[in-house]
Parts: sequence; C-alpha cells; structure tokens
Amino acid sequence: MLEPSADEIRKWSNSVAQFMIDYLEGLRRRPVYRHTSSREIRSRLDPALPVKGTDFDSLLNVFQETIVRFSRQNAHPRMLGYVQSPGTPIAVFADLLASTLNANLTIWRSAPAPVDLERLTIDWIRQILGFKTGAGGLFVSGGSMANLIGIAMARQTKDYSSAPLRLYASSETHFSVAKAAALLGIGRENVRYVAVDERFRIRTDDLVAKIIADLEAGYVPFCVVANAGTVNTGAIDPLAEIRETADHFQLWMHVDGSYGAFAVLAESARKLFEGMEQADSIALDPHKWLYLPVDVGCVIYHDPGIARAAFAHEAEYTRMFGEEADEAFVCWDYGPELSRRFRALKVWMLLKGVGLDSLGAAIESNLACARYLESMVRASDDFEMAAPVELSIFCFRHVPARLRNKSPKAIDAFNERLLVALQRDGSSYLSNATLGDRFALRGCVLNYRTTLRDMEILLDDLRRVAKSFLSST
Repeated sequence: MLEPSADEIRKWSNSVAQFMIDYLEGLRRRPVYRHTSSREIRSRLDPALPVKGTDFDSLLNVFQETIVRFSRQNAHPRMLGYVQSPGTPIAVFADLLASTLNANLTIWRSAPAPVDLERLTIDWIRQILGFKTGAGGLFVSGGSMANLIGIAMARQTKDYSSAPLRLYASSETHFSVAKAAALLGIGRENVRYVAVDERFRIRTDDLVAKIIADLEAGYVPFCVVANAGTVNTGAIDPLAEIRETADHFQLWMHVDGSYGAFAVLAESARKLFEGMEQADSIALDPHKWLYLPVDVGCVIYHDPGIARAAFAHEAEYTRMFGEEADEAFVCWDYGPELSRRFRALKVWMLLKGVGLDSLGAAIESNLACARYLESMVRASDDFEMAAPVELSIFCFRHVPARLRNKSPKAIDAFNERLLVALQRDGSSYLSNATLGDRFALRGCVLNYRTTLRDMEILLDDLRRVAKSFLSST
C-alpha cells in the first residue's frame, strides 16, 4: 500500500536495521564475489508484471536471498578490484533521511535548508583543497559529470568560432575526459594525449611541444587536464609545473582528482598535491575516498561566474524575482542537472559526525596497506611490481619459478587466467591494468576495514589459486 501505518513502518525499519547489522557483522565471512550467471539470477526473480502488491517481508527476503547473495560485496575488506568505496553506516542513514525528505535541490526556494547545507559543505571541501575564498562548486552524480562541467567551463573562456579547440591530457587520463569532449562538441579527435614518464606522470616537455605544434597548425589550445591520482596506477602529475605551462599558454587547468584528491587529508601524501589548489576547476568523488555510498561526485571551481556563463539558461517559468541574492540562488545555473537529490546530507553528516582527523587516519591506513603490499612483492621471488605505488593503487604480476624463462606474452596470459580464477574463488578480488603493453594485476585499497593482514591474505590467495591450476597443466 502507498500509505502504510506507523506500526508497519516501525516494523519495516526494525527488519531493515537488523539486516544492516547482520550484514556488516558478517562481511568477512562472505565471499567477495559469487560466480553466477544472468540466467541463474533471473530464474530467482518473478518476471510477471505485478498487479497486486506483495508484503514487505517477502520483498526483503528476495533482497537478502537473491540481490545480496548475487552481488559483489563492495564493503568487503578484500574487495580491491576497483576504486570502490565501502560506504559508511552514518551515510547509509543519511541517504535514508534524504530520501524521506525527498528534497529536490533545483533552486534555494525549492529546498532552502538543503541548498544552504550543500553550499556550506561545498565550502568545507574548498577549504580541504586549499582553494581561495569565493570559489564555488556543486555536488553531482560522479567524477565523469564533474569532469564534463570543468571542461565546459574551460570551453567558455575561449573563442573557438574560427578554429577547432584542443584539449591536453596524459595517456593515463580517465576516459570520461574524452567522452566529455565528444559530448560537448569538441570532438574526441581534439583530445591530445601527452606522453608519460617512468612513473606514469605527464611529461611537461611533451605537453609544451604539442601545444606549440597545435598553435602553429592553427588550432586553439584551451585546456589541460592534470591527474591527482590516475585510475591505473594512482600517479599524480606535476601539478605546479602544469599550472606554469597553463599560465604561459593561457590555458584552463582542470584537475581530475576523482580518485586521489582527498588523500590530501593524509599527512604522508600531502606534499604530492602541491599546486592542486591553483587549478581553475577540479573533479572529486566523495563516494570514493570519503568512504560514502554512491552516488556523490563534486566539482569545485575558482570562478563561479564562468560556471554560470556556461550553464545558465533563462526561461519565464524559472524566472526568479522577489528574493535577495542568497535566496535567489539557482543550482541549475552552475551545472547541467535540473533535478538534483539531496546528496549533500551524507557528505555533511560524515564530515561532521566523523571529523577530518579520523578520515585522515583511515586514508593513511589505506596508503600503508598499499605500501606494505609493494614491500612484500619486492621481497618475494614469485611476484614483481608493474608500477611504483604512489597512493593506494598497486599493479603487479605473479611470476612463479616455472614461468621465469617464458616470454612476456606467456606471463601475461598466465596472469589473465589467474585474475579470472581469483575473482571466481571469492576470497579476494582484483582487477587489471595494461601498462606499457603488459598485463598487470591491479588493486586499490579504499576501505577503512582493510588491514595489513588482508594484504598477506591476498598474496596467499593468489599463490593458492595459481597452484591449483598450474598443477593441472
């Protein structure tokens, strides 16, 4: 029924809370991933179009026995495959509260307190990053949308009526940048990929050479995208150098910090981000290293006026009148979304409820886990690193004794097979990366539950799984 009684809501709430408690308490006992098929899952779901309603207990049972059972357990401490946050209990409740209120953050008058809370929380993030007073921003769906907004703002600063624009990014940059260029009409062909050094950071000498070549060819260079933690290896580009290059050629500097930027909260990594605060815009994902459940991305920009010039659109049915400046704030004038859920609540509740000290300590622990994995790999005789560890991403290969004299292609094929077997085994979960045309096992520590012991278990799992299929060949 659409309007259950208070007693029914109370009963539902108790059941859901008990599920949440049991689920979180039992995380380590669950497989990270259960090998299955779409056919098996769909066989458990009633395909008939529902005409009559079903009681809540039955719905919750389907959720527990099918949805949870056949999902990847992203909160598991050895779910290391992607840049994947576990979510936090306080933010789960924040999402519930936000959905209960169901505020739509389009303009201030539509959701006065939620909009003010978002603007406050955006300012907290501005301070975390070291951006100047007066910078603005928005919460969006994720880093891809934040990158699109930054590049749209960059386009706004150049006259491109007479020649094609050029955007510059390293070969390690996330594909969402090229996708944004396509969606904005700039064109994927006008994304110029710059070479990287041995640590997978953008080479500023190659950047300068490509900009000069494009100027001579009649193009309009307009933006350089720097990485504050690449998705493959966690590499951080030389941000201060890129700012100097951008200034010299009058380019917009956008930073993709979706994965790594919040590691600025960790003292051991802070110096790596020097120059980040000088970016014109930056994309972030609080649903990554602030340990929040999806979705909540964020874009911060130095000049809100440029954002408004890029996105504002006048229509009589949206015209604001009779309000003071703050009360006349229009969210859709600063980004592409009209309907916007109350994403700010979980960010505010996490920051206020947990505090920056605890978040910084958790990030430090994640960094320590990745460094520990690297030290074990370098000390072993059957693993090798494929890239240096910069933040909490690690890329490596398993090379047992019987494969040491084999070709690189054979070692790649072995590790591809090993990755699939590890994922199906369910104890630990990794993904993959291609670095210098070589296949690598790739992991990312982004979970406050992950410990040094989990790193040891990961290597033990790889050896065990590899031994099981090596013995059969």
